[in-house]
Amino acid sequence: MKLLRYGPKGQEKPGLLDEEGRIRDLSDKINDIDGAFLASDRLAQITKLEMDSLPLVEGIPRLGPPVAGVGKIIAVGINYAAHGEETNFDVPDEPILFSKAVTALSGPNDPVILPKGSKKGDWEVELAIVIGRRAQYVKQASAMNVIAGYTILNDV
Repeated sequence: MKLLRYGPKGQEKPGLLDEEGRIRDLSDKINDIDGAFLASDRLAQITKLEMDSLPLVEGIPRLGPPVAGVGKIIAVGINYAAHGEETNFDVPDEPILFSKAVTALSGPNDPVILPKGSKKGDWEVELAIVIGRRAQYVKQASAMNVIAGYTILNDV
């Protein structure tokens, strides 16, 4: 299931992409795709809905960040061999973790705002893992229990 949020910035509504690539509105079923939704059993309930019964969204609306109210973004640096080679770093024995500001989140087609005076930006396509439940000291065997889903992230 491909969940999404659509609409003007700050006024996004929850939706999903049907099998034909059309956006279906979920706002009569859930308030938003946020931490409260992801941590509950609502995600399983949404999978049981008949997609054809959900209203179609007309036109081509703006897409927003797929999750509202993100608490934090934790990233892993130099996480594969080719990236280490291109940056002249060895892949570390342990993960290099760093955080990003949640204010940097935007929709996939929103403009990228670079700091004043910037001459060039740098970007990488990343796989983002959406953690849907409170997670601290999670054992590897239980890791999948806290993952709500995956998305693509343009790390600028």
